[in-house]
This record gives sequence, structure tokens and C-alpha cells, in this order.
Amino acid sequence: MRMILVTGGAGFIGSNIVADLAARGEEVVVCDRLRSDGKWRNLAKHLVAGIVAPEALAAWLDRAPPVRAIVHMGAVSSTTERDGDRAAATNITLSLALWEWCTAHQVPLIYASSAATYGDGAAGFDDDASPAALARLRPLNLYGWSKHAFDRRVADLLARGRPRPPQWAGLKFFNVYGPNEYHKGPMISAVKRKADEIAAGKPATLFRSHRPDIADGHQARDFVWVGDCVDVVLWLLEHPQVSGLFNVGTGTARSYVDLVRAVSAAMNRAPEIGFIDMPDHLRPQYQYFTQARMSRLRDAGYARPFTPLEDGVATYVRDYLLAVDPYR
Repeated sequence: MRMILVTGGAGFIGSNIVADLAARGEEVVVCDRLRSDGKWRNLAKHLVAGIVAPEALAAWLDRAPPVRAIVHMGAVSSTTERDGDRAAATNITLSLALWEWCTAHQVPLIYASSAATYGDGAAGFDDDASPAALARLRPLNLYGWSKHAFDRRVADLLARGRPRPPQWAGLKFFNVYGPNEYHKGPMISAVKRKADEIAAGKPATLFRSHRPDIADGHQARDFVWVGDCVDVVLWLLEHPQVSGLFNVGTGTARSYVDLVRAVSAAMNRAPEIGFIDMPDHLRPQYQYFTQARMSRLRDAGYARPFTPLEDGVATYVRDYLLAVDPYR
């Protein structure tokens, strides 16, 4: 059996991918740093064939057993990251190295892009992979730019007719929530943050709107259940003829007020909301609306439904956040 390498495999989305692959009997090698923040718990329930430190990845690939595919979820993913060299080294340079390795060895590459590449949404949320379309996007932060830079380089290589992996897929994940995100600190999902506030007997706090056309708490996101993200990755592995840049969201934006109501219902509480001013440093890069255009993934053949917000939140809260062991 050929192995599947999952970079960032001890992280949030990566560990959920590892869980499903291991459950299928796949041999999975994880590339990640476990550090001391409990990320090892994201892998504790699943059999993995090995764990490779990122700095040892190149050497491991040089002597690796046959690799079926690389699922590249590893990234500097904080939207408030300020170290440009660190973000570029991981999100651009490493990604390009994996692209080149997969091309040379004819191994499929599925990688994580981000909805942060769309910036404030003024150019829309169309996952058009053409160089001209990508050039119109203006990410608002370093993380979004670094992901966008790699997307653009991939589009450029394809336009120049350069060699490519036999399958490649970039996934523009929208606002993902679900188990195994507990190490993410300030980048943890709004679902987890609001559940913690409600469990502590406090009102769920939301930012006031600083736009006159949007009411407080009605800033909207395309919230997507992590299980649906994993399902897209598994579907791509099962359909090696499909390549492209694809949004991964539900296709329906929901407000933060909707999210609080869903979390409150899952916890059998009446919704109580308190509004606070948005910090000044967040205002220039804050997205008031995101909604994935899902027609390209649908046209590629992915037909499975996405989980409605209320159902995904109920599963997350009841099966994980309120459980003795919240890990998947």
C-alpha cells in the first residue's frame, strides 16, 4: 500500500483528514510540529505510520516509500501573523517545493488555500483560477497574501505550460469549525468561543458593525463544518481526474447572530448577546461578508450536500464540546 502524506496533520483540518484516512485503513504519515500545546491529542485516537518534523521533510521525501498523494494542510495560518519571512517560507516556498516534488514523482497534490485570498470581497468570491482573475484579488492580511501568492504561481505555471502533478487541487476553505481546533488560540472558531462564553454564564459577545448598511451582529460568514471539508478532500483523492482551484464552503452566508442562536440552542440556552466595539487594528482587514461560489466544485462532479449551520453546530457542541473528551 502506498502512503499518504498529510502536512499539518496534527492541526485542525489536517487531523480530521488523518482521522478519516486512518479509519479507511490508509497508511498516513504526518508532517507537523507537536510542540507543547496539546496538538498530540488531535492524533491520539488514530494509527499513523510516522510523524516527520517539517525541517526533516525534504530528507524524508528523498528516501520515502511510495507515496500515493500529498495533502498539504501545513501553513502559518494566523490572520494576524506579522512575520512575512515566516509566512513566505511555509506558505509559499514549502508549497512550491512540494509542487515540484509531486511533479517530478507524478504524485497528486491537494493543498489548502483560503477564503482570505478574497480580501474584502469587492472582487467577489469566484474561484476562477485564471491568472487574470486571480490578479484582481486583494487580500487584506499577510496570511491571505501568502496563500494568494502560491495560487497565482500555480496559475502562472499552468499558463506557461510547465509540467504539473498528475492531479492538483487548491481548496479555498471558508470559515471552518469543528473538533480538534483547541490549540489555535485567538484563531479558534467563533463556535468554540461563543460556546465557552455561554457555558460560563456570560452573554455571547459580538462585534458592533462599523458600517451603516449592516446591523450589529449581522456581519456574515460562510461557516463550514470541518467534516464537509474532509469529505471534499477524500472525494478528490477518489477522483484523480479532477484538478483545479475550488471554494470549500456551504454557498450560504449566515450572520453571527444566527451562529449564536445555533450555539445557544445546542446548549439548551436562550440566546443572550452583548455587543462590543471592534478593535481598531482589526477594522482595516475585517471581512463583513463571505460566501463561497460553489458552482465550480459542483460542475467538477461533487454532489454531496453541505451541513447546515444549525446541524453542524449541534454536532460540534453536543458530541465534542460538551463531552468528557472533546477530541476526534
